Amino acid sequence: MGAPFVQNSQIVSGFVPVDLQAGANTGDWVSVENFNNLAIVFFKAAGTAGDDPTLTVTQATDNAGTSSKALNFTRVYTKQGTLSSVANFTLTTQSAANTYTDATSAEVQAIWVVEFAADDLDVSSGFTHIQASVGDVGSNAQVGACLYLATEPRYAAAVANATSAIS
Repeated sequence: MGAPFVQNSQIVSGFVPVDLQAGANTGDWVSVENFNNLAIVFFKAAGTAGDDPTLTVTQATDNAGTSSKALNFTRVYTKQGTLSSVANFTLTTQSAANTYTDATSAEVQAIWVVEFAADDLDVSSGFTHIQASVGDVGSNAQVGACLYLATEPRYAAAVANATSAIS
C-alpha cells in the first residue's frame, strides 16, 4: 500500500451539513499555498423541484476574504439521482463562470466536484485562498454540505505533521 491518504492530502470543511433553505451557506476560506490541487465537493440530499442550489466559488488573498473576487471554472463533475446507483461522474462543461447550477438538481441526491490547480488562482496578485458557497435554495428543506480536498502537498510530512490547508 502506498502512503496513507491523510499523509498526502487534507480534508477541510467548507460548511457542515445544513438545511440549505435556512439562508446563505457561506463556506470557510481554505488555503492552497501548500498544495498543488484543491477539489471542492458539494454533497446534497434530495429536495423539492425548483429549489436548485447554486455553487459559487471565489478567491482571496487571505483567510479573511481580502480582495475577494470570482474564481471561474469550466468543468464540473456530477453524480445526480439515487447516489447508491450512480456509478460514474458525468463531466459537465460550461462557459467560464464562478457559479454552477443544474435546473433539475433540487429533486435528486447529488455530488458535485469542481477542481482547481493552485496556479488557477490569480497568483501574480497574491491570491492563495478559495471559498465555496451555496445560496439559500428556497422555501423547502434540502440538506447539503461542502468539503475541500487539498491534494499534492508541496512539502512531504508524517501524518501528525502534515501540512494544513487552514490558515
